Parts: sequence; C-alpha cells; structure tokens
Amino acid sequence: MNLFDQVSEDIKDAMRAKDKIRLEALRGMKKEFLEAKTAKGAGDELSDETAIQILQKMAKQRRDSADIYKEQNREDLAEKELAELVVIEAYLPKQLTQDELNVKVTEIIAQVGASSPADMGKVMGIATKALAGVTNGKAISETVKRLLSK
Repeated sequence: MNLFDQVSEDIKDAMRAKDKIRLEALRGMKKEFLEAKTAKGAGDELSDETAIQILQKMAKQRRDSADIYKEQNREDLAEKELAELVVIEAYLPKQLTQDELNVKVTEIIAQVGASSPADMGKVMGIATKALAGVTNGKAISETVKRLLSK
C-alpha cells in the first residue's frame, strides 16, 4: 500500500476514533498529496518518494510555525503544530541520529576528496541527494560545515 492509500485509510480510522488533531493532520497530508497528483505534468501519479518530500516539507513548516508561536508566547498554537508534527513524522522514514549522520557525511567527504570549507558545495550536492528522506538539509549543512572546518 502506498503512502497516499495509507493516509486515506488512516483518515477513516481517525474519524472513527474521533481524534481531531490526527484527523486534521491527515487531511492536510491528503490535500497536499492530491495537489501533487493533479499538478500539471504529474500524470495523476504520486510516487512514495514525492510523497516523502511533501511530508518533509510539511514537517519543516510545522517545526517553524511552532518555533514562531513559542517566541510569541502562543503555547496553545505551538502545541497544536507539534501534535500535527508527530502525526506527520510517523509517515516519514526513520531519521538518522547525529552519530549516523557524521559517519555518512565523513564517507561522502572522503569520496569527493574534500579537504576545506571551500569544498562544501561539492559535498552538499552529493550529501543532500544521498541523505534525502532520512535527515533534513539544515542538519546536513551544519554537519558538513563542522567536519570540513576541522
């Protein structure tokens, strides 16, 4: 079962359970999936890779919104965003720990032959493609910068 079908089934389960936050998050996910499926040139198809990219974008939006709400002392809204984030993250692949990320980035640095911060662009190009879906771009960037600065 692909992600689109899984989300559709989980919407029904959330409706039966009367779980408002989960239902709202799932409906938001399905809306984004439908928009991607019907986008020009999509051919009414949605691959799991595209769905994961959409979910990563949604997760980042929830994190950013929660941070803004916390800065503005709106804990009620921040809690709602974080609750939706938990639902979205359940559909994403297991994320790398910092130690695992360090190992992967070190391997990529050795593969590329990078030795200084000036080589960051070469490393980032390969790292973002290789680690897509298992960690976010900000974590990759910070790790690459730290490892190349040594």
